[in-house]
Amino acid sequence: MVHHGTVDDAVRVLAGRTITALTGAGVSTDSGIPDYRGPDSPPRNPMTYEQFVSDEDFRRHYWARNHVGWQHVRRTHPNAGHRALARLEERGVVHGVITQNVDLLHEEAGSRNVIDLHGRYDRVVCLQCGRVISRAHLAERLDALNPGFLKSVLQGGTTVADVEIAPDADAVVEQTSHFRPAPCEFCGGVLKPEIVYFGENVPRERVERAYAMVDAADALLVAGSSLTVMSGLRFVRHAAKREKPIVIVNRGETRGDPLATVKVDAGVTETLTELVERL
Repeated sequence: MVHHGTVDDAVRVLAGRTITALTGAGVSTDSGIPDYRGPDSPPRNPMTYEQFVSDEDFRRHYWARNHVGWQHVRRTHPNAGHRALARLEERGVVHGVITQNVDLLHEEAGSRNVIDLHGRYDRVVCLQCGRVISRAHLAERLDALNPGFLKSVLQGGTTVADVEIAPDADAVVEQTSHFRPAPCEFCGGVLKPEIVYFGENVPRERVERAYAMVDAADALLVAGSSLTVMSGLRFVRHAAKREKPIVIVNRGETRGDPLATVKVDAGVTETLTELVERL
C-alpha cells in the first residue's frame, strides 16, 4: 500500500534522522536536462552496451549524438534542489548522495560525499587499454576529425537548436553516417564514455559503497527517480529490509512506492527546498 503524503509528512519522518539521498534524472530537470521517464518525457530508446561494443555503425551514431549532447550538458548548472541537498550535507543532516545521474551537478552544487552510480559524462575510457581521458580532450579530437559538424547542428556552434537532449549527454541527431569517431590515441582501441549503459553492470565496488552509504544513515530519501531499473530500486529494497524509513519524492508512480513510508507526489526542486528549511 502506498502511503501518499505531504511535505509535512516527510518532515515528520525525516526530522532528527541522518539521511542518505538517492537521486535520479528528475532532480536535474530544472537545470535543463530532460529526464527519461517523467510524465512529460518522450519515449526513449537508449543504446545498449551490446550494441555499442559490437556494431561500428552504432558507435558512430552514438558519438555523433554525444558530441552534440555533451555541448549542452557541460553548460548546465545546479538548481535549488541540488543546492538544498548540499546544504543539508553541510549541516550534517544528509550523510551522502547516491545519484543515478551522470551530469556531476551534485558535486558542482557543493555535495562532497557523492557516489556517481552510473558514471560521469566528463570522462572517456578505452575498452582495450583502460586509459581514461577527459571528454573535453576528446571533443578537440572529434572537432578536428569532423570540421563543421557542430556548426551544422548547433546555432552558431554554441547552443542546441531544435535538438532533443537526453540525461546521458546523448542528443537526437539524424544524419550521422558521415561522422568520424576517434579511436584511442594510445592503442587504437574503442573509446566509450565512462557511463554505465543499459545492459552493463555497475562496478561491484561502487554498488558496495552505495549499500554502505544507505546503512550509514537512519533514513533514505529518494528524489526524482522512477526506480524503473533495479540499479536504483535495490537500494530502496535494502533500506526496507533494514526497516529504515523511506521517503520518495517524485512526480508520478515509482516501483518503490509500495516500500515507501511516505510518498510525496510533487516537484523535486520545490520539495527539497522546503525540506532544507525544515530539517
